Amino acid sequence: MNISFQVNTPQVVCETIDGEVVIVNLEKGYYYSLLKTGAEVWSGLEQGSDRLHLIDQLTQTYAASYEDIATAVDEFLDHLIREELILKVEGTTLDSPNPTTTIAPSTSKPQFEKPMLEKFTDMEDLLLLDPIHEVDVEVGWPNAKSA
Repeated sequence: MNISFQVNTPQVVCETIDGEVVIVNLEKGYYYSLLKTGAEVWSGLEQGSDRLHLIDQLTQTYAASYEDIATAVDEFLDHLIREELILKVEGTTLDSPNPTTTIAPSTSKPQFEKPMLEKFTDMEDLLLLDPIHEVDVEVGWPNAKSA
């Protein structure tokens, strides 16, 4: 099964700083951190990579079986969807080759680590107080959005 995803903009904004991806959900006031393989998957999503391409890239880079990487990527993508950071793009299932053999872990590659999403809620109130949330798009800031 091959599915494409997109970042849930404009609700979600992100920035990559020294290999760490910092993501902010402007609607909920949560922010997130992605490192290592999580940052690589996010970068791929931003570039328009579909599920199979993400898995293939990680399989070529890290020492782990295709199945282990596919399972980890699927769990990670599900977590990003539950947090409303990405959306499935309907009607974009593509035909990509799916390896039929298990690729044995290689000792010359770094060991694969499951992508992890760190969630922070300590600044929720401050992020939701941002005046941009109260701006009417047509009028602009500092005019508050009419009720």
